[in-house]
Amino acid sequence: MKTLAEVTQAHGFEVLEHLEADAEIPVNDGLQAQGDLIIVPKPAAKGSVRGVAGGTVPKTGIAVIQAIGGGHEHRLFASVPGTAWFTETGFTGQAIGVLECDEPAYVIHPEHGATGIAPGTYELRRQREQADEERLVAD
Repeated sequence: MKTLAEVTQAHGFEVLEHLEADAEIPVNDGLQAQGDLIIVPKPAAKGSVRGVAGGTVPKTGIAVIQAIGGGHEHRLFASVPGTAWFTETGFTGQAIGVLECDEPAYVIHPEHGATGIAPGTYELRRQREQADEERLVAD
C-alpha cells in the first residue's frame, strides 16, 4: 500500500496538514465513500469507457466534484498514466460518471485525504440528504 504522502507527492495535490502523511491508503474494490462522493462497484459495462474521446484520466487528474462555496474538490488520479478512464454520465442529480481502471486509482480530497480504488468498473455518485427538501450533500 502507498502512503498519503506518496500519493499526494506523485500527483502534486496538497492535503491539509492535520492529515497523517504516513498513513497507508487501502485499495478497496467494494462500496466506499469519501465525504459527499460515493464509489459504487458495478459489473463491467457492455460499452467500455476506454474508447470515449478524452476519457483517459490525465496526470493532472479530474475534479469529479468541484470546489463550490469554499468547499474542496474531490480529484481522481490514475496511479499509472493510461490505466484509468472516466466519463461523465451527463445526467443531473446524483450520478457523476463511470470509472474504469486497470491499476489502482485514487481520489484525493484536501480534508479527507485519499481513498484507493481497486481495478474494476465503478459508478461515481454524489451523496444526497433529505431535509425539508432533497438536496446533494455539500462537502
